[in-house]
Parts: sequence; structure tokens; C-alpha cells
Amino acid sequence: MDLWHVPASREQGWYLALMAPNVKGPTFAWLDPSRLYCHQQGLQDCIADLLQPFRADPIDLIAGIDAMGFILGAAIANTLQKGFLAIRKAGHLCVETCTEPYTDYSAHHKLMEMRMDAVQPGLRVLLVDQWIETGGTMRAAIRLVEQQGGIVAGVAAICIEDSEGGRWIQEHYKCAQCVPPHLRSQFNSHQLESFQAFGARPGQA
Repeated sequence: MDLWHVPASREQGWYLALMAPNVKGPTFAWLDPSRLYCHQQGLQDCIADLLQPFRADPIDLIAGIDAMGFILGAAIANTLQKGFLAIRKAGHLCVETCTEPYTDYSAHHKLMEMRMDAVQPGLRVLLVDQWIETGGTMRAAIRLVEQQGGIVAGVAAICIEDSEGGRWIQEHYKCAQCVPPHLRSQFNSHQLESFQAFGARPGQA
């Protein structure tokens, strides 16, 4: 897909075809969503789709998850004119933090951390990440917010895959994703028809 082309009919998720397949092998994620962010209209429509379910909801703070969730989270915070909280991998914040263990999509055991002074009891927080595959990272972020007395107002990501963790999050929290129903099987199988436009298969150099 031409990076700068805007289709006449901007259906929900049209910009998903902007994402590029992985051509660097199995040590990388199966696709590159960051290509979408280079497209001005695509990024704006992505944010609008993610916010649509929360339009009538009170939201006090946006939290983005390290690291790619910072991009969408900060953009959403700017759109809503709210503050932005960075939830980070442990070891990067030079202030008092609370931590939570988690297992990420690559099965590595890690720690997530959040500054102690940002979330007060009753504060309504919208959690944002680029992608939810196994759900381990997002569930750690949820626990951090709730341990400080915050309320998870919702969870937003470009895609919430049909994994055990992804289903748990959608069953327990209000969620928004950009993938329309007719494309979800492609995303769950990690093979998009739009990849054909790139002339390469995921993981193929």
C-alpha cells in the first residue's frame, strides 16, 4: 500500500494495511505497526477508532505501556487533553515506584514499574498499548493501577489477539481495538492478506 495514499472510503481499520510484515526473522515481532504512525490520516483515524467506545466515559489519565504504547498513549492523551503516565519496564524510573512481575509475549519473565505519585484512589485511567498478544504485559499494568486504588476505565490497543490473556482482558474490562470482525481471523493467524502488497512473507528476509 502506498504509504501516503488515503482511500476515498475510509472504513474502520483501513489503515491496518499500512502495517509492514516482519522480514527480519523470528526474534522480531511478526509485523511492524509503527509504519502506520507515519501516515497522518491513518494515525488520526486509528486514534478516533480507539476512543470511540469511551466518548461518553469519564477519563482522568492516560497510561501508556513501555515502549510502543507510549506513542499511541501520548497521542490519545493529547487528543483528550489529559495527562500521560508512562508505565515502564523496571529499572528506568529514578523515583519511588511500585513493581509487578509479568511474562511477556516472548515468554520472558520481567518486572513492570509505575511511579507512586501519579495514581490516586478513584482516578480513572485508560490503559493503552500498541498490541496485546498474550496479555501478560497489560495485566501487569492493570494490577499496578488497581494496587494504587485507581480504576481502569478501559484498555485500548490496535489489536487484542484471541489468546487466553486477551480474552480475559476483554471479559473483565471495557476494551477498544482497531481490528474489525472480518479481519480478526487474519490477525489471530499472524498472516494478513495486505502483506501480499509488500512482496514478502512474515519472517522472510
